[in-house]
Amino acid sequence: MGFLDPDRLLPADPATRPLARRLYDAVQGLPIISPHGHTDPRWFAENAPFPDPAQLFVTPDHYVFRMLCSQGVPLDSLGVPRIDGGPVETDGRRIWRLFAQHYHLFRGTPSRLWLDHAFAEVFGLTERLSPANADAVYDHIADCLSQDAFRPRALFERFNIEVIATTESALDDLGWHRMIRDSGWSGRVITAYRPDAVVDPEFPGFAANVAALGVMTGEDTATWGGYLAAHRNRRAYFKGFGATSSDHGHPTARTENLSAADAAALFAKALAGQCTADEADAFRGQMLTEMARMSLDDGLVLQIHAGSHRNHSAQVLARFGRDKGFDIPTRTDYVRGLKPLLDAHGMDPRLSIILFTLDETVYARELAPLAGAYPALKLGPAWWFHDSPEGMRRFREQTTETAGFYNTVGFNDDTRAFCSIPARHDVARRVDSAFLATLVTSGRLDEDEAHELAHDLAYRLAKQAYRL
Repeated sequence: MGFLDPDRLLPADPATRPLARRLYDAVQGLPIISPHGHTDPRWFAENAPFPDPAQLFVTPDHYVFRMLCSQGVPLDSLGVPRIDGGPVETDGRRIWRLFAQHYHLFRGTPSRLWLDHAFAEVFGLTERLSPANADAVYDHIADCLSQDAFRPRALFERFNIEVIATTESALDDLGWHRMIRDSGWSGRVITAYRPDAVVDPEFPGFAANVAALGVMTGEDTATWGGYLAAHRNRRAYFKGFGATSSDHGHPTARTENLSAADAAALFAKALAGQCTADEADAFRGQMLTEMARMSLDDGLVLQIHAGSHRNHSAQVLARFGRDKGFDIPTRTDYVRGLKPLLDAHGMDPRLSIILFTLDETVYARELAPLAGAYPALKLGPAWWFHDSPEGMRRFREQTTETAGFYNTVGFNDDTRAFCSIPARHDVARRVDSAFLATLVTSGRLDEDEAHELAHDLAYRLAKQAYRL
């Protein structure tokens, strides 16, 4: 265990901690279901060694480099690639030393829990990272990474991952997934359909992206009917590589249910680049309803990630591109936003819609009452800022009274750093065990029910919700 506290995140109350420990011990070793993530399928296709500790823990992980950036550390110095191909730091040891110099910034954060867990459990380190031991830690991890036991597929198996879903654009040819499938390796790595680039009129190159979608599918995507047919084609293609879900990162939760003529007219404006901001939002909303209809036919689970002002820093976006840690929570109206979609399909139990949010103020007021009433809705408990121990606890406290446990989908990690996956699931299992133990000791739950729930939250609900 190294320097990790074996009872971390369990209740301090001596009457509750033993029960929480029993609950946690019973689920600690369950297989990992990771149905929504951003790991690179290339890792598992090529199964090449990770280049160095910095490329494993720092450069690809916006949870890490956004914190350093907030304290004035330039992203260039952390090796984050520039979109113009300009020079950035490439010396892994120098990046690692900079990371260790600023490791104190992560005190009390979920990132610290994940990093310490990976250092201790995956690499066997016995002391906390610091500037004094940075080189020794770097050398130790680098030596581990040179061994076959630390290649991506070996770690996948060691982490006891039953299935992991990556997330690819609708325009991705899924070549890495094809390589995985053709390799004969038994690890289950599936994709998820992410169509933002071809459903968002404000996405850079939207019209060209839609044209490319037409070329890929042989459909006339200059027409509304051909455009929808192209989506059905691509969804079927993604299903051929294991996809069980689509994923939609929209700035709002707005949905629409326009007539075919009105939708076609709005689509024509989007292609011509003539949409106002409100019309672009309306088109995105219409496409959520269209995707729900497609889900009724092909069975893909519909994930909605609303309420994020993505790529908030224009300077970072221009220099380093999208998804560099500057996705900031915004106020989100789910009650009015989702109503057109829910009026059309919300009572259909064949449809499965999983809602995520960065706006915690809607947990008790909007999300739990919606999911506690509509058969089509489920709540995803962790996304970005809220996959922290405090965020997980707040989610359970604010949603259980109205939605219960079984209108949520357990825990799914939202990670880009491979070694943080088991750490994140460990945190969730500890937090849920603590919450359940408190319900038992306060007379609200029987212990046998708590054990069943601990298993459901750690494993079964995610597997069931994502149809895995």
